[in-house]
Amino acid sequence: MKKFFTILGGMGTMATESYIHLLNKRTPAHADQEYLDYVLVNHATVPDRTAYILDHSKPNPSVDLLEDIRQQAQFGPEFFTLPCNTAHYFYDELQAATDVPILHMPRETVKEVQRRFPNAKKIGITGTQGTITDKVYEDEINKAGLTPVLPTKEIEAETMQLIYDDIKEKDTVDAKLFHHIIREMIEDQGADIVILGCTELSLAQEREPETELPVVDGQSVLVDRTIEMAMKSRQEA
Repeated sequence: MKKFFTILGGMGTMATESYIHLLNKRTPAHADQEYLDYVLVNHATVPDRTAYILDHSKPNPSVDLLEDIRQQAQFGPEFFTLPCNTAHYFYDELQAATDVPILHMPRETVKEVQRRFPNAKKIGITGTQGTITDKVYEDEINKAGLTPVLPTKEIEAETMQLIYDDIKEKDTVDAKLFHHIIREMIEDQGADIVILGCTELSLAQEREPETELPVVDGQSVLVDRTIEMAMKSRQEA
């Protein structure tokens, strides 16, 4: 197979399934052969990213991710995608291990915020404790000259409940809690828009979409950029 890309997934598996579903759904295809060529690495046993970021005595996910990068790079993909926001804590280390470009989901998401909401200045961030702690979105927002708005400890706890207790553990979305979190970020924290900075939150948006308040979904942005890069690569064949 030529002109393909590799998805470094499985963090978690249901969130990766959501990414794949959106990827296939949005691909402008009308026959089997018009869909994209890709390899999915559903590495579900990668250690928890948030656990390691909060406590470096825990197993380091980068060991497994680097192994995946090196293995898959031998097959010659055009690029990698990493549909896990928290895993971007390891982005520089992973990119240094290969000449194959890795799409940077948080960076592309902030670009999309600027494109879709040019007047927005205060950008709310939701995600795992790991994503908030590792500042992958906060740093990109600051680089763009915008103001990051972080969740309170209470909102952070609610978000972790939704991500881990509901979606990861039970594969269910508490729609009321999901929408409440977004509303808190805008009405209580003063964010102009809210970034969904966890692929489990992206799954929540797919199943129980927030349609009244302004959000930008990191995974949705990654899907669009993936399609753009893959189609460009195909045209250059």
